[in-house]
Amino acid sequence: MRQRSTVFAALITTIAIGLTGCGQPVAEQTPPRDRDLPASTVVPPADPAVSWAAGYCDAVTHLVRALAALPAVDPSTPQKASRTSSDLLSSVVGGLDESLAGLNALGAPPSPSADTGRKDVIAQFAGIRAEAENARRRIEAARGNAAATKDALGQARATLDRIDALDYLKGLKDVPALAAAEQRAPACRRLDQPAG
Repeated sequence: MRQRSTVFAALITTIAIGLTGCGQPVAEQTPPRDRDLPASTVVPPADPAVSWAAGYCDAVTHLVRALAALPAVDPSTPQKASRTSSDLLSSVVGGLDESLAGLNALGAPPSPSADTGRKDVIAQFAGIRAEAENARRRIEAARGNAAATKDALGQARATLDRIDALDYLKGLKDVPALAAAEQRAPACRRLDQPAG
């Protein structure tokens, strides 16, 4: 997933500004590019591995869409920084919830020994979701308190850094049969293309 680096570079810059610039005027921001990633992909039913890989990538696409459409953080006042950061984290949590639901509904891959990757991604998504929700609650509780808001924004940034470090397709690429299927599933190919 190379397009997320552009999105996260913009987000990390925005949060860094929020950490240092509460009370400063709002700078105009360019919204991140959003690519049309379909929610589902039609794959010939002849190859169960390709169908499973497409389902996996469709599930991950929910998070990718949420990240591509994250609201901007407004660092002009501590109150606005709190509100907009809370909105951003709510979007992240929503995308993770949808991806987790899709990954859990997907079930085991055609090769049972390959299910470790899916379970690992589910565990990582669930852990990051808990962090994002905790950061959102801290931001809500700190609303209006500049020092507490700055600390809570730091936690939010750490959560976004964890998401940026994820390799969403690792669960497929680590298993030869699924790696080959991933290359034939259009939804997976779109996830693995650079933005542009």
